[in-house]
Amino acid sequence: MKKLIYLLAVTAVFAACNSGNKGYTITGTVDGSANGDTVFLETVEGRQFVKLDTAVIENGTFTFKGTQDSAVNRYITYKPAGKEGIAIDFFLENGNINIKMSQDEKSATGTTNNDIFQGIRVQMDGVNKQMMTIYESMSDTTLTDEQRQAKGQEMDALDNKLIEIAKAEIGKNITNPVGILLLKQNYYYLDVADLDPLMPQIPAAYNNDEVITKIKNNVENMKATAVGQKFTDFEMLTPEGKAVKLSDYAGKGKVVLVDFWASWCGPCRREMPNLVEAYAKYKNKNFEIVGVSLDRDGEAWKEGIKKLNITWPQMSDLKYWDNQAAKMYAVSSIPHTMLIDGEGTIIARGLHGDQLEAKLAEVVK
Repeated sequence: MKKLIYLLAVTAVFAACNSGNKGYTITGTVDGSANGDTVFLETVEGRQFVKLDTAVIENGTFTFKGTQDSAVNRYITYKPAGKEGIAIDFFLENGNINIKMSQDEKSATGTTNNDIFQGIRVQMDGVNKQMMTIYESMSDTTLTDEQRQAKGQEMDALDNKLIEIAKAEIGKNITNPVGILLLKQNYYYLDVADLDPLMPQIPAAYNNDEVITKIKNNVENMKATAVGQKFTDFEMLTPEGKAVKLSDYAGKGKVVLVDFWASWCGPCRREMPNLVEAYAKYKNKNFEIVGVSLDRDGEAWKEGIKKLNITWPQMSDLKYWDNQAAKMYAVSSIPHTMLIDGEGTIIARGLHGDQLEAKLAEVVK
């Protein structure tokens, strides 16, 4: 399940001033709460919640008041002792904001950005509930392999539906804080054709935003390394410490599959048997695989190579997500594959499983 598509944000978003200097009033309710219970207004710094304000529930209602210069993504959290907590993220902006919180449903409405955000939340929550139902049903030990596979395909289809919702809403809202938040949460699911038209539409207020700057740089790298472009060379070290270049393999007549992976990456390890099978099938037919590892522990990298039966060339700079090649090729998630033809032209990216096998059968002769 793609975790990062959910609406719970991990970054603050800043936008233009909202509704004058009248300030904000947040009025909310929490199902199952008691008088005297505490509710918190919080932000996230790194991976930690940080309390900004506190309110006490009285007669079933809590209230926060203040003034906000710009629309920012924040949380309301309810963490009663001995009970399951509830949290909702919303846009803190001037105006009257209405919050309703329960274990099953959450809403934040009443201001422009929150009304937009709530509409998206409803769409995504609906899909997430379907996914959870299927996920829970897969624990049934009486399911056949065929039934379990069918449920997995249903999950994949719903995953893709979440991505499509995010793409559509980013496109509709790229000029407001909601679209910017969704872009920052989901850009790694979008390709260059999705992202490039959005860049000129991002408001100037975000020019110095660290994540937006990263996305813009990624888009330029994606354009330079898109399908149809010649590969860009880079140099790293083998597990034995020998310096090698991508050009030692690519552009010399062979079809070359570049596999971005890491020993710590669960999906990479699950995908590796497919690559082992493909290598055994095509290695004597003018085909090569070059592994580029995003490991940072050299011994873990070597152990992963051994345990996963990897027999093709490997290289890494052991810099984790600061990996030179990953940055150059705008790789934001792994496993990620790139297929280069014998002339050195990139002919495919992001293929796995059956799609990769079909492409290899087409191009490896």
